[in-house]
Amino acid sequence: MTYYALVLIVATVVSFGLSVVLWQVGKRVGTRREVRARDVHKEPVPRLGGLALFGSLLVATLVASQVSWFEGIFSDPSTVWALVGAAAVVVAIGFIDDVFELDWVTKLAGQVLAAGIVAWQGVQIVSIPIGGLTLFSPTLSLILTVLAVVLVMNAVNFIDGLDGLVAGVTLIASGVFFIYSFLLATGEADTPYFNYASLFTAILLGAVLGFVPLNWHPAKLFLGDSGSLLVGLIMATTAISVTGQIDPAMVSASQLLPAFIPVLLPLAVLVVPLLDFLLAVLRRLRAGMSPFEADRQHLHHRLLDMGHTHLQAVLILYAWTSVLAIGTLMFLFVEWYVALGIIALGLVGSSVVTLSPEHRDVDDPLAIPPKPERTTA
Repeated sequence: MTYYALVLIVATVVSFGLSVVLWQVGKRVGTRREVRARDVHKEPVPRLGGLALFGSLLVATLVASQVSWFEGIFSDPSTVWALVGAAAVVVAIGFIDDVFELDWVTKLAGQVLAAGIVAWQGVQIVSIPIGGLTLFSPTLSLILTVLAVVLVMNAVNFIDGLDGLVAGVTLIASGVFFIYSFLLATGEADTPYFNYASLFTAILLGAVLGFVPLNWHPAKLFLGDSGSLLVGLIMATTAISVTGQIDPAMVSASQLLPAFIPVLLPLAVLVVPLLDFLLAVLRRLRAGMSPFEADRQHLHHRLLDMGHTHLQAVLILYAWTSVLAIGTLMFLFVEWYVALGIIALGLVGSSVVTLSPEHRDVDDPLAIPPKPERTTA
């Protein structure tokens, strides 16, 4: 754990320092895109946070490469530097889009290229650890991996609409996933894949921790597409490196308790962005729009329209992420019925808070009509 803490601290310090510098540069150079109709902020804000996260990733990876404890990961460095290279691609594409606004086809092509780099170098969905080991052909593994990575990148990008939202969801989700991957990495089934996931999840946690002080409401610096795509890339890659590489025959029952955890946990930690992405795609296709054409109907927009404040909307989405991610992880530590009970209570509590904003718009379809005043004769 000490060495993971080291790279996390390095990533945090570098990310914070770069975030401050980029904030100042963004104000002076004028890299702030004009406020769009779907934006909830009132003034232009620099969208350079992705550069800070990438710099943090690069420095922390270089530091980790010099630590002997991580030599198992760097003994075959192709998967490591493939992720860094893929990160460079999505950050470049995202940065250009943040400044000049690219069309969705170009952005999607860049995402596919980045996902292909990671998959080509060995981080692939080669198996699903449910009901025994389900193996895929090399071609199918490559295609599934690219699709999964692109899906997660866009899902994270879609929820990047409120100050601190992606950063907070990432800290919660990646914190839970780090605990799980660390338990695997230090258990009976110790493999470079699990250490790989733990290392890059720790780096992502540090990078986001350093960035979030400047991204908290009111934000001084935004992630931009470069940052949200980078976060999605790392989260998807680390999840696949664990989920897609597990052989149930070599993992003890205590590590797979229950056996569905390797598949359910990545879904649980990504439930908010994936749900928002699915609803957005269905909504836009039904309206005859491109699934990548922006609108103002995301989950965070709906919470604001219901009457929640900016902070309340962010905290509600944190709550949903925490309940499902932490609740799923609890299956490893308590009886299944206790874990289910925790999840059920959390979901009920989150639902009550979600449906009970302090201030409701009169046009809100969920609004409760006021009681008629009592009159006296």
